[in-house]
Amino acid sequence: MTTPHTLFSAASGFESAAQVTLLPVGHRSRGLHGHSYLATVRADLPAGWAPFPGGEVEALRTRLEACLAPLDYQLLNNTIAQPTDENIARWIRERLDVPGIAQIGIQSTAHSGVDLDAAGMAHVWRRYRFQAAHRLPQVPLGHKCGRMHGHGFEVIVHANQDLGTRDLSIDYDHLDEVWAPLHHQLNYQCLNDIAGLDNPTSEVISSWLWQRLKPQLPELSWVTVYETGSCGANFDGESYRIWKELTLDSAIQLKRAPDGSALRSIHGHTYTLRLHLSAPLDTVMGWTVDFGDVKTLFDPIFKAIDHRPLYEIADMSDGDTASIAAWILEKARAQLPQLDRVDLYETRGCGAIVSAASEGPALPV
Repeated sequence: MTTPHTLFSAASGFESAAQVTLLPVGHRSRGLHGHSYLATVRADLPAGWAPFPGGEVEALRTRLEACLAPLDYQLLNNTIAQPTDENIARWIRERLDVPGIAQIGIQSTAHSGVDLDAAGMAHVWRRYRFQAAHRLPQVPLGHKCGRMHGHGFEVIVHANQDLGTRDLSIDYDHLDEVWAPLHHQLNYQCLNDIAGLDNPTSEVISSWLWQRLKPQLPELSWVTVYETGSCGANFDGESYRIWKELTLDSAIQLKRAPDGSALRSIHGHTYTLRLHLSAPLDTVMGWTVDFGDVKTLFDPIFKAIDHRPLYEIADMSDGDTASIAAWILEKARAQLPQLDRVDLYETRGCGAIVSAASEGPALPV
């Protein structure tokens, strides 16, 4: 495998009040209100930037928290004239003293937010849910997905936003408008009975949604479908990606941390691990890779690191998230050649994204 590419990630929350006065009178966001915001940063950090190798995530989080301090428990209008999610993200981007920033994200709610990429393009996203039944008619006899069953599906609609000061509350409302007819069509239905969804895998659902959203939303850039809370598919109009998410509870040491640092002692985390795979669509099965196969093939690696002291694994260079994720990527690709990216978070939003591609992982995620 070629040398993997690593993005370091950190997140921090802040509590603020805001008022977007450019909105029409009566709009819910025009009045004074508040949010529990979550800010995230992903950065391609140069070697030697952190105080020690393996300390990148902690240093990045500390820088982000310092940048956000003027916003915490404040009226945002005193600092940002029109505090839309996009404008908050741009304010952070201008002031965060971190090299190699690849993405700044702001979530004002759990179901909506905006991401700024390295070029300054804003990507607005909104999460939707629908309840539906389905079965997969092409799976082998005895496969559990061949039986009629159901899911609480989630969909994230991503759209590009070209205008840097455009009010994003209006954009969220527009996304709601284009989604509403699809929600009516999908919610409390059997998906197999809907034209075009006779084989409703996550991949097929994502492309089916793309075909119906794109004419109404030319800015559409990505459709994400969660079949369950731990697996799903993305479609960008051309390519499919799937992911499988797991949690693992492991003990670590950061061997390169300086003497006296708490990170040098034995400690541990409940990690969130996400495996990303890219492959052509199997037009008969309707999927790229069977989620069940991903779980089965990855299981020996999972068992080697879950509820284990990772500092005892001889060929794992260190216990930081970048080192662990790179180890997982290398080991897992022997069994899952479609695997091209591993995300590993030790706490919410704080961790590393390691990609097999030299140019780095695709965004958004």
